Amino acid sequence: MAANKKPFNDPFGKLRELRKQASAPVVSPKPAAPAPPPPPRPEPTDADLWAAAIEGARPVEERNKVVEPGRRRPPAPEFWHPDLDALRELEALVSGEAPFDISDTDEFIEGWISGLDPALVRKLRRGDFSVQAHLDLHGKSRAEAKGEVDAFLRRSREQGKRCVLLVHGRGLHSRDQVPVLKDALRSWLATARFGRHVLAFATARPQDGGAGAIYVLLRRSGR
Repeated sequence: MAANKKPFNDPFGKLRELRKQASAPVVSPKPAAPAPPPPPRPEPTDADLWAAAIEGARPVEERNKVVEPGRRRPPAPEFWHPDLDALRELEALVSGEAPFDISDTDEFIEGWISGLDPALVRKLRRGDFSVQAHLDLHGKSRAEAKGEVDAFLRRSREQGKRCVLLVHGRGLHSRDQVPVLKDALRSWLATARFGRHVLAFATARPQDGGAGAIYVLLRRSGR
């Protein structure tokens, strides 16, 4: 057999081949190049912004219901509740805006503007001022009475009258015999709407209506 001839069975040949492969250097694959950044988005134009703003809008079908520029909407109806005037009066007292000092009982009510000479209040209570006009509120609803009292006080003051009489009744024919207008006048006369005409008010003497009427001392016209 020749000297350089490999033996027929070489049990260590495969082992040597594996050792050669294990000792060979490991070549890492090259990293993939990063993807190029996306191109910048263009700035939206005015047309683009307008289109986005009106997306989903539709034309008005009944154009006659659209309020034209410059036209005022009709005022909402005035809301009234039995306790509303009392709440407004309480709010004015808490905020310090109430212009009147009030004193009352079940039969008697009296009020005067803050700082008024007490002697004038006593004279009004005694009936020393001549009654120059009167307004009878019997049979009036609360809303009717409020408008008539406002107009009566304004008109009387413009005519230079100093003392007037408001006849509100005792409420004997009202529900539960409660003098609704008496309580309403107590609140109304102490608010700014009526108080701009009034210096003081007090329950009338029996000969002028007693607990069913109120003397009102008016401010002088122009003051």
